[in-house]
Amino acid sequence: MIKNCLAISLFFCLFASCKKGSDPTMPPVITPAAPVNLKTILVNTSSLDNTVYGVNSTPVIKASFSQPLQRDSVATAVSMAEEGGAAAPVTTTFENGDSTLVIQPSSPLKYLTKYHFKISTTLQSAGNGSFTTAVDKDFITRIDSSFKFPVLTDNALLDLVEKQTFKYFWDFSHPVSGLARERSNGDNNIVTSGGSGFGIMSLITGISRNFITRADGLAKIQLITAFLKNTAQNFKGAFPHWLHGATGVAIPFSQKDNGADLVETSYLIQGLLCARQYFNGADVAETTLRTDINTICDRVQWDWFRKNNEDVLYWHWSPDYTWDMNHKIQGWNECLITYILAASSTTHSIPASVYTNGWTASGVNGFINGKTYYGYTLPLGPTLGGPLFFSHYSFLGVNPNGLTDTYANYTTQTKNHTLINYNYCIANPNNYYGYSDQCWGLTASDIPNGYNANSPTSDLGVISPTAALSSFPYTPVESMKALKFFYYVLGDKIFKDYGFVDAFALKDLWYANSFLAIDQGPIIVMIENYRSNLLWGLLTSCPEVKAGMKKLGFSAPYL
Repeated sequence: MIKNCLAISLFFCLFASCKKGSDPTMPPVITPAAPVNLKTILVNTSSLDNTVYGVNSTPVIKASFSQPLQRDSVATAVSMAEEGGAAAPVTTTFENGDSTLVIQPSSPLKYLTKYHFKISTTLQSAGNGSFTTAVDKDFITRIDSSFKFPVLTDNALLDLVEKQTFKYFWDFSHPVSGLARERSNGDNNIVTSGGSGFGIMSLITGISRNFITRADGLAKIQLITAFLKNTAQNFKGAFPHWLHGATGVAIPFSQKDNGADLVETSYLIQGLLCARQYFNGADVAETTLRTDINTICDRVQWDWFRKNNEDVLYWHWSPDYTWDMNHKIQGWNECLITYILAASSTTHSIPASVYTNGWTASGVNGFINGKTYYGYTLPLGPTLGGPLFFSHYSFLGVNPNGLTDTYANYTTQTKNHTLINYNYCIANPNNYYGYSDQCWGLTASDIPNGYNANSPTSDLGVISPTAALSSFPYTPVESMKALKFFYYVLGDKIFKDYGFVDAFALKDLWYANSFLAIDQGPIIVMIENYRSNLLWGLLTSCPEVKAGMKKLGFSAPYL
């Protein structure tokens, strides 16, 4: 019986081996391993599909896959590194039957740093399946809120900021003319007329704060005044936006802007008038300085910039293109001081009609506002107020406190404009990283790879320190919060040789390498106005300024 069974088995084996298609020389058919796919990836609890901000220094990254992973392939496939910097070693563990990879840095990551997290296609599944789509994700670690510098009293901190910012106009001024260079990272022969007006006011502040002696400050302003009076190119008494710091020749700001700039001239005259009032000594040096300043101021033909006696002032005139730029000076913007000084001129004054029919006539065009934003009514200006320099440049010398005319209460205008800007940054409708009640302030400044008039309606995620700090007279509590954050928390990145850098963007981890005269000047001047009313008192003590403001219909306790 056993023999019969063995024979039957052998028969069936031989029969099977001889079946059609069972050629023993053919290779076996191998089914390829299924590819492994990424299902989800989280850093802590946030999806890493897009850049994640504010990540802690010991994050947990979990990547879940469609299949279990081959453990031996993980070490070479996973990496983490600082942007443009060193690798950050990681440790890896597994969950969910090896289908979830858990990655953690081996040591705490740096604060406020961008990291690249990568998984390469060398990763494989346990069944040797390939990983065909590499992972390359970014995240940014959170702000280090520890203080970078010793704590100072509020007054000592304000002293420090004023003194450091003052250096821009003292140490960095042009050696030949004494005028303020346009910026710290440009052509050092380009000086700016308007920024030099801010610089003169900063020099006065430096004397008042004992950063320099009165004699040294006088010598510097004598140098500036002599250059403006005798060397600098002017057109009907008005100066160009940019000049060569050694020769005084106009440097084009743009192709057709190569002549007079009446607005920049008004900022310069504002500073000169403050200097005239400050240097009130009876000695020959100070008497001569006052005379020279009057000569410069008196030769500005403000009325000529009406272009054929129109009831409006024009911003530009070119010796090559005449009035081609055709830019009327109409508000609301940074140019109120231009009309005030034009009305105040003792030699080339404008009538009040130029103010009412020119500057304020654009009521339907953005002069009158009257709307409420974030609970604050804005008397004048564009939607949400525009950049904050609208409330700075004209008010470096003109005190808005108690100032009114037919159109606005300027205490309300400047304060509410600032509070709208502040509350916009807190609301942060674009969800830009870093904005807060301590990190706020939108105004014109450098931006990554350019320049922009930053405002709530043109918000690129860039904070300009001059915006909050030059607003000290209007929002002292909010501005002090910003100052302490800028200095103590971010100071190792943004407080440098000439005070705070021009701007920064925490969403990009970008910090400007520049300082601009028109941004540094308002910081020191407005902080000083907040502390002592120094520049406000000087400009508004000018008899012709009082008369000019009254002519335009202004009322204030100091008029």
